[in-house]
Amino acid sequence: MTDPAPLPPRTPAPRLLADLCTVLREAPGEARGALWRLAEEARQLDANLVRLGPGEEVGAHREDAVDVLLLVVAGTGSAGGTAVRPGSAVWLPRGAARELRAGARGLAYVTAHRRRAGLTITGRRAEAAAEGGEPACLLPLVCPGCGRVSADTRPVFCSQCGERWPTD
Repeated sequence: MTDPAPLPPRTPAPRLLADLCTVLREAPGEARGALWRLAEEARQLDANLVRLGPGEEVGAHREDAVDVLLLVVAGTGSAGGTAVRPGSAVWLPRGAARELRAGARGLAYVTAHRRRAGLTITGRRAEAAAEGGEPACLLPLVCPGCGRVSADTRPVFCSQCGERWPTD
């Protein structure tokens, strides 16, 4: 008798992760920032559902690491000075200046971009990190929401978890 053929590797199946309309509807009215995050293991994408309150904005900044697709799901506002409403898909190319402003009823949108690897420390810094953490000069770039280091030197929102960066 011969050994049976090995089973093929398990293929992942598509599945519903969230009903974003329900997430928006059930979130407290004052909830801001990332209301939902893609958190699946071994994913190649990052995605967030973000809500800005009436008149709130994400000030002009530059993201040099990744292109971002932004899809407006509720409210109105502007992206880079262009009016947006539900159904508006906005491409935010890496290296371009970005700015978002919510209208009178707020703005909710989904962002999707390639997942970035966490920053790593090499050489002498790695030895120092083993003794007591990352160098102090990186502390302003550590997201208080997820603890990851931002690749952006002046972050407004964490590109990993979507939390609004604290202002000093």
